[in-house]
Amino acid sequence: MTHPHFPRTAPARPLRVVVADDNPVVRAGLTALLTGRSDITVVAEAADGQEAYEAALQHRPDVVLLDVQMPGVDGLAALPYLVAIAPVMMLTYSRESETVEEALRRGANGYLVHGEFTAAQLVDAVRDVRQGKPHFTPTAADALLSQLRKGADSQQHTESNAPPTEFREPLSQVQPNVGESSSGRARFQLSAREAEIMNLIATGMTNQQIAATCFISEKTVKNHINRIFAKLHSTTRAQAAAKWLGVN
Repeated sequence: MTHPHFPRTAPARPLRVVVADDNPVVRAGLTALLTGRSDITVVAEAADGQEAYEAALQHRPDVVLLDVQMPGVDGLAALPYLVAIAPVMMLTYSRESETVEEALRRGANGYLVHGEFTAAQLVDAVRDVRQGKPHFTPTAADALLSQLRKGADSQQHTESNAPPTEFREPLSQVQPNVGESSSGRARFQLSAREAEIMNLIATGMTNQQIAATCFISEKTVKNHINRIFAKLHSTTRAQAAAKWLGVN
């Protein structure tokens, strides 16, 4: 009796990671931890942002683990260039709320503070970031919430003289310095939430990142974007951003 010969399934390619940290001990520890997993391999290490960018260009990794404070080109400076190549997870001792906020504004997919996660949690975070799922350790999450509350308090104070019956949508204010002006919002007749999301689109955030930043579902983000595109008479994110920023 003959048996049919089924084609063998090719093994899944390991998840490829670049580790960027100026501390060689930290790099070695992360590399040893991650390469000990059958589905993960560290393809390169880097001591600053410039080396991380060059390694990412050469190896095209699935995930970049990036420190914030490094000599030469630091993590925040390199971040916008790295996220164009691969998802980036900040992995750092820096826990200031402004730093967390800036990292997210520049496209980071998550923020882990050393000492606040186990080896297993780090591995899970690396796997999830590849799928677009953000991760935050407690200090980073608290810092982000603090910034959100400050923005909300500032917005509430600014509008304290408005009629109490006027409907206003809450703003997370994660993006205070990417410019929605009141005239621009009025010009395109966007709601407060739509203007907030349009600001985030203009920075290059994905729907998943916007959902995590605004604490809403990705489906809700898509619904807002559909309405934004209709109001801006745009069919792509680039067109919408150009009109919103006044360059088109």
